[in-house]
Amino acid sequence: MGNDAKIKFVVVGAGHIGKRHAEMIRRDAEGELVAMVDIRSKEECGADAFDVPFFKTFEDLLKSDLEFEVVNICTPNGLHAEQSLQALEALKHVVCEKPMGLTKSSCEDLIFKSLQVSKQVFCVMQNRYSPPSEWIKSIISDGILGEIYMVQLNCYWNRDDRYYKVGGWKGTKDLDGGTLFTQFSHFIDIMYWLFGDIDNIQGKFADFNHQTSTHFEDSGFVSFDFVNGGMGSLNYSTSVANQNLESSMTIIGENGSVKIGGQYMNEVEICNISGYEMPVLKESNPANDYGPYKGSAANHNYIISNVIDTLKGRTSPTTNALEGLKVVEIIERIYKVRNEQLTYTK
Repeated sequence: MGNDAKIKFVVVGAGHIGKRHAEMIRRDAEGELVAMVDIRSKEECGADAFDVPFFKTFEDLLKSDLEFEVVNICTPNGLHAEQSLQALEALKHVVCEKPMGLTKSSCEDLIFKSLQVSKQVFCVMQNRYSPPSEWIKSIISDGILGEIYMVQLNCYWNRDDRYYKVGGWKGTKDLDGGTLFTQFSHFIDIMYWLFGDIDNIQGKFADFNHQTSTHFEDSGFVSFDFVNGGMGSLNYSTSVANQNLESSMTIIGENGSVKIGGQYMNEVEICNISGYEMPVLKESNPANDYGPYKGSAANHNYIISNVIDTLKGRTSPTTNALEGLKVVEIIERIYKVRNEQLTYTK
C-alpha cells in the first residue's frame, strides 16, 4: 500500500455508533468508506446519507469482491468477538467497538487469530482521548501524585425505558451482557490504563428498577486492591432518574488529590497537588447524543485517525487488543462475584 493511498473501511452495524464511525471515516482525508453491512435496509437504518453499497451480511460483502482493508464492528456486544474473528479470517484489520467480547476466552481467540494472520485489532475506547484523561495519564505516568493510596470511580447514569426498547438487544444477556459491558467499560478502561490490574474483588449488587427491561443488575458497589498498590472502588448505577448524574474518578495520592468528573468524566473538578500548577486543558468534545439519553464523549474521529496512522506506520494503536481483553477480564471477574452472591442469596 502506498503511503498516499486511502485506507478503505467497511462498517458492520449501521446503528447510532455505526453511523458515527461511517461519518468519521468519510471526514478523514486518508480514509474511504466503501460499504456498510446491516441486516436492515439502508432506509430502515437511516443511513441514506452514505452513498455506498449496503450488504445484509458479511458473507454477502465478501462475495462482492469489493476491496477493503479494515472492518469496523459496530453491532450488538454479543456479536463483536464472532464478527471480529470472521473479519480476521478474511485477512482484514479490525476496529471493534467496546467491549471486545463478552468473555476473556473469546478475546483470547481474537488475539491468537490476529497474530496468526498478522492483522491489527483496534479496540474503541474513545474516552482516552478526552483532555482530562490525557492529562491524568501524564501526571500518573510522571509520578506527580507519588504513591497512589485510593481511587474511587463513580458512574451514575440514567437508562430507563426510553433506552431499553421492547424487542431490542439492549438489556439482553446474550447480546448486551451487562451494565458494566455496555455503559461503564470505558471508565473501567481508563482505570486500568492508569493504575493497572486489580485483585481481591468484593461487591454488592442490586436491581432496583430494571426487572422488566434487563436480564441483569442495574447497580453495584465494588471494592478491590490494585496489584501495583493502593485500593479502589467502583460504584455504579443506571437507576438515576431523568438524566445522567456523573462519571467521576477521585484519586488520593501521596502528594495530593485529583478529581475528574462531570457527567462524562470530561471536567477536572479538583487538582490539589503540592507544588504543582494545573495546566489549561483544551475543551472536551461533547457527549454522543442519542436524543433522550447521552453517552460518552464523541471522540471517534481520533479513533479513525489512529487506525490510519497505525496502518501507515506512523504510530501504534491507542488501545490494543490485549488492553481490550483486560477490560473484559476485569468485568468478567466482577460479574463472577455478582453471580456467586446472587446464587447464594436465592
